Amino acid sequence: MSKVLLISTGGTITMVRDKKSRALVPADIETFKSYMPELVGGDIQVDIQAFDPLLDSSDVDPKSWALMAQMVYDRYEEYDGFVILHGTDTMSYSASALSFMLENLSKPVVFTGSQLPVGVLRSDAKENLLTAIEIATAKDEDGNAIVPEVTIYFEDRLFRANRTTKRNAEHFSAFNSYNYPALAKAGVHITYQPHLVHYSDLNAPLLLHTSFDCNVAVLKLFPGIQQPVVRALLHTRGLKGVVLETFGAGNAPTDKWLYRELKAAVDKGILIVNKTQCNTGSVEMGLYAVSLNLMKAGVLSGYDITTEALLTKMMLLLGEHPDDTDRVRELLTKDLCGEVTID
Repeated sequence: MSKVLLISTGGTITMVRDKKSRALVPADIETFKSYMPELVGGDIQVDIQAFDPLLDSSDVDPKSWALMAQMVYDRYEEYDGFVILHGTDTMSYSASALSFMLENLSKPVVFTGSQLPVGVLRSDAKENLLTAIEIATAKDEDGNAIVPEVTIYFEDRLFRANRTTKRNAEHFSAFNSYNYPALAKAGVHITYQPHLVHYSDLNAPLLLHTSFDCNVAVLKLFPGIQQPVVRALLHTRGLKGVVLETFGAGNAPTDKWLYRELKAAVDKGILIVNKTQCNTGSVEMGLYAVSLNLMKAGVLSGYDITTEALLTKMMLLLGEHPDDTDRVRELLTKDLCGEVTID
C-alpha cells in the first residue's frame, strides 16, 4: 500500500461551517476527515500532520516554510509522497521556497488547496486533494516517482511550483504557469509529461536548507517614479537584495538619477535582479537601449523567473551564504531546480 503524509497548514480548504454560529472556522483533523471519508480505507494510506494553530496563508512566513520542509525531511523515508494543504494567496511563495529548500528531492511534494471551503457543498477541495494524493503516489514502471519535485495541483493542472503565480481570486483555476507547460493534466485519466519534469540524482541524499535572510525588497518601476522613492528603498538599513520589476523585456527609464541610484546600491553590495512585470516572456537585457543602463549599473538578469520564485530564492541564498555575495550572485543567475530558463 502506498503511503502519503498530508501536511495541513491551514487555508480555505480546511474551513468548515460552525453549527452554532454558522461562521466558517478551521477544522480539526477529525472534523476534516468527516468531510473527506475517502481519505480512510482506500488503496492509499493517508496520515495527517497539522500545524497548530492552522495559519491563514497571509500569515505564512519563512519560519512556516522551515516547518513544512522539516516535516517532509523528518519523515522522508516513511512515505512515497507528500501533500501540503495551504491557502492560495501565498501558496506560490511557499511552494517555490520548498523547491529550493529540499535539494535532491526524489519524491513528490504536492501543494494544493481550494477556492471554496471543504465544508461548502460546491467546494473544489475534494477533487483537488484526492487528485493531489494520487499524483503524490504515482510511479513509473521502475517504481520511481513520476513527478519527484515540488508542484502545485489545482483545478485540473499540475504545475512546477516555482513557475506558478496565483492569477485569479474567484475562478477554480486559481494558478497558472506562464512560462513553463503543465507537468500533468487531469481528466478521466491523469496525463503526465515526463519530459518536462525536473529529475534529481536518485543516489544523492536529500539536503535540507532552512536559513533565510529576509532583508530583500521589490521595487516596481512605473512611469513618473520619483528619485526619493527609489532612494528611500535602496537606502533601507540592512537591505541585501532587490527584485527590480521592469517594463517589457527588462526595460527602465533612462533618467541619469536612476542609473546613479542603482549603481550606488550595487557598489555597496546590494544584489539587484531585473524581473519583467509581464507574466509571459523573459528579460533580455541589451535588446533595447533602455536596458543598457541597467547592465552598466550591474543589475543581474532574472530571465523568465517569477517574482515569487526570485524572492524566495534570493532570501534562501542570502541566508545560506551570508558572507559570500559573489556566490549568491553566481547562483541567482543559474537554474537550480527548473525555476528559470537560461539560454
